[in-house]
Amino acid sequence: MPPGGMPPQEVAVVTLAPQRAEIVTELPGRTAACRIAEVRPQVSGIILNRMFTEGAEVKLGEQLYQINPATYQTAYDSAKAAVAKAEAAAHVAELLMDRRKKLASTKVISQQDYDDSFAVMRQAEADIAARNAALEEARINLEYTKVLSPIAGFIGRSMVTEGALVTSGQAGALATVQQLDPIYVDVTQSSNQLLRLQRELASGQLKNSQTKEAATRLVFEDGTQYSEPGTLQFSEVSVDPGTDSVTLRAVFPNPRRELLPGMFVRAIVSEGTNDQAILAPQKGVTRNVRGEPTAFVVGEGNKVELRVLKTDRAIGDKWLVTDGLKAGDRLIVEGLQKIAPGAEVRPVEIPEASAK
Repeated sequence: MPPGGMPPQEVAVVTLAPQRAEIVTELPGRTAACRIAEVRPQVSGIILNRMFTEGAEVKLGEQLYQINPATYQTAYDSAKAAVAKAEAAAHVAELLMDRRKKLASTKVISQQDYDDSFAVMRQAEADIAARNAALEEARINLEYTKVLSPIAGFIGRSMVTEGALVTSGQAGALATVQQLDPIYVDVTQSSNQLLRLQRELASGQLKNSQTKEAATRLVFEDGTQYSEPGTLQFSEVSVDPGTDSVTLRAVFPNPRRELLPGMFVRAIVSEGTNDQAILAPQKGVTRNVRGEPTAFVVGEGNKVELRVLKTDRAIGDKWLVTDGLKAGDRLIVEGLQKIAPGAEVRPVEIPEASAK
């Protein structure tokens, strides 16, 4: 019994033991469509019809606009007639060559006359090939008067109306189609965080949870959590010099179209697992006048010791302690107001669940 006859102060303690802890990081980010296609005309002409509803879902290859096809139809018909004309000329050249071949074999005409007719036939064949190429070009241009959706997705507002003149290769898009399911979430992580994570993985302190696609969750601005889990796809290979951060990209299913491009969200990304984590109940950790985290533990002879801690983050109702506490330490979680460093106490072990 201490001097003065006062019995040792009774305190509740929790004996710390290594625990398995999943290390997660909450990072800011924005959503982005996984595919974006700006619809532009490939031929020039007047828009006759807009064939979609703004904001609606469109299919791959669905017609969006109709450009006046009159001039392109005329060009196609003309090219088709030119092919027929070239084929007729080639037929005549072939008949002439066949006749001269027989005459040349009996020496009725000279070999030069036969060679000339053969050359004419070959020129006619080449002319057919050129006319067919022109016909194909005319057919393609005629097809391009039907402006089709290059991807499946949701189409935004139309930037042109019926009667507008559009030109091939113009800078402005007619409309934009975005695929929203799945959807990307681009988040940023500081280079310091990334370096710390890599060191902990290299030292074995953390086991990598990203050997397979790491599970990721989303939290909206109002604090509610998105119902669908996502996966981390990749991280950039360079650091943004303006923000000293690295961009990570996660992909999330979006079947109900709850996520729209440009939304601000927070992603909870799993970094790894620590199988030897020291987790201290938050009620057993206080702060000194310098703002440093501190804790009282029961040392040898049941004497109170003050420890200055280094904490990494909160995990649930506990602090992840990286320095200052070790497995086997008896952390005082109740009776802190009546003790001081060096005082003798009577520790009473309580279940860790009771230390919340």
